Amino acid sequence: MSKFRLPKVTFNQLRTFESVARLASVTKAGRELQLTQPTVTVQIRELQHSMGVSLIEPSGRGIRITDAGRRLQQAATDMFGLWRHFEDDLQALQGLERGVLRIAGVTTTEYFIARWLQRFAQRHPGIEVDLSVDNRDRIIDRLQDERCELAVMMLPPPSLELETLDCLGNPLVVIGPRDHPWVRRRKVPVTALAEEPWLTREAGSGTRLAAEQHLQEWGVQLAERMTLGSNEALKHAVAAGMGVAVLSRHALSRDPAQEGLAILPVATFPVRRQWKLVWHRKRRLTLPAQAFIDEARQILSELTA
Repeated sequence: MSKFRLPKVTFNQLRTFESVARLASVTKAGRELQLTQPTVTVQIRELQHSMGVSLIEPSGRGIRITDAGRRLQQAATDMFGLWRHFEDDLQALQGLERGVLRIAGVTTTEYFIARWLQRFAQRHPGIEVDLSVDNRDRIIDRLQDERCELAVMMLPPPSLELETLDCLGNPLVVIGPRDHPWVRRRKVPVTALAEEPWLTREAGSGTRLAAEQHLQEWGVQLAERMTLGSNEALKHAVAAGMGVAVLSRHALSRDPAQEGLAILPVATFPVRRQWKLVWHRKRRLTLPAQAFIDEARQILSELTA
């Protein structure tokens, strides 16, 4: 019988390498893991020495993951997934008295997702809620890598086999400064947007993608002036008169004028979209995740009763 061979590497080294490989950056990995850059570098160096292979290589100003590194990245992802399933099994033995709800939401959900989670947390005080809020592309990465079980987004990716549950309307509106001349008009043709300086969220934003898809359907080519990394930055830039933008109505106060903004009467807007709760179709859900889905369905049935 062959003797069981223990790995030569530590859990922390694997966790550090997985972060470096996924983010393609030592600096970003250190930021994610709250480690200094020298600490990350030392752990990667020790990992490579233990395994006797090169895992990363310099490439221009960044790094490149070697073929051996890609194999290790997949092995680490699989191992972490098995460990999470082990933790899930332990939680299942204790019912819903303990456990972790790993959920993520795209950036605009920060305006309402806490209210969704409040009722669940009150009913299950022993459940820890691990909430991540980021742009659409990064939330998709978290779903794919099983760093979250559930996600709330507007445009689920067709590349993943996901179950979806429509949970809230998400009207997209055109906003401008509150003294914009269009405010006094009854309706503005959507083609007029092509003459306005256009402010938009960064690439990877679901709101940006939905707006671009809608305007392309109407043949509108935008004059992009500025890209901003958050809804709040976008609102401040619009209020300062730098241009117009498309934003979820959920990201605005009840009275947008208080923020120096106005919803502009542009034809074909608001664009009607849905917030969706999504999860992998073929992956086993933990009890907290399943309980949250059941509660979301119950809330929806109460709203439509």
